[in-house]
Amino acid sequence: MIHDDHALARDLATEAGALLLRLRADSGFADVRTLRDTGDREAHLCLTEALARQRPGDAVLSEEGKDDLGRLDADRVWIIDPLDGTHEYGEEGRADWAVHVALWERGADGTGRLTAGAVALPAQGRTLSTAEPPALPPLPDPSRIRMTVSRSRPPAFLDRLVEEVEQDVRIMPIGSAGAKVAAVLLGDIDAYVHAGGQYEWDSAAPVAVALAAGAHASRIDGSPLTYNHENTLLPDILVCHPDLAPTLLAGIRAVS
Repeated sequence: MIHDDHALARDLATEAGALLLRLRADSGFADVRTLRDTGDREAHLCLTEALARQRPGDAVLSEEGKDDLGRLDADRVWIIDPLDGTHEYGEEGRADWAVHVALWERGADGTGRLTAGAVALPAQGRTLSTAEPPALPPLPDPSRIRMTVSRSRPPAFLDRLVEEVEQDVRIMPIGSAGAKVAAVLLGDIDAYVHAGGQYEWDSAAPVAVALAAGAHASRIDGSPLTYNHENTLLPDILVCHPDLAPTLLAGIRAVS
């Protein structure tokens, strides 16, 4: 048994990531649809079976599992995305896909919050977690913002936001949500803005790690990101270097 939740999140995300790498290597890319479907299924089973052994009393919310809503009465809920960036996983040479494992806990006052999380980036050979939060690097150039958004669903206000802020904004393409947030934490980009629709499993683990690392993470109106709701839709998010949060929140408010 792994008694520390931070270590468990880290180890399970890493284990599922290793499984996905093996599947990718063994199957190749001749039948991409089967590869993606198999990856989703096998990573889900890997994580849920391990959680059943390690934390048998906890509830689980998984993108690939049936949600019976029993988790709403639970005090501990694991929120997992077994394969975040399924499309990128099926593209040979792509490394911007991830495995998400997060823990939500209900406090004594009845409210809940994320208490542990991990984002494995298997094809990049790393796992970011609340067990050892990454050290957020300083902004390399305050006059420039390196920003990433969804490739298929960029925010409708993106062009107006770029015009609104005083800094020079450069849009950088990255695949999965987990890979996007990880890029902020590693200093490869400065901000991730999304307003095209997401679900709790898309952001729970990345947000847990981002907050532990000292990054800013909120809804695009600045309100907190909250989890384990009956409706799992969580449509927008801003994760960025904390020095940029006032500028970006003001800019989004002005254009949206």
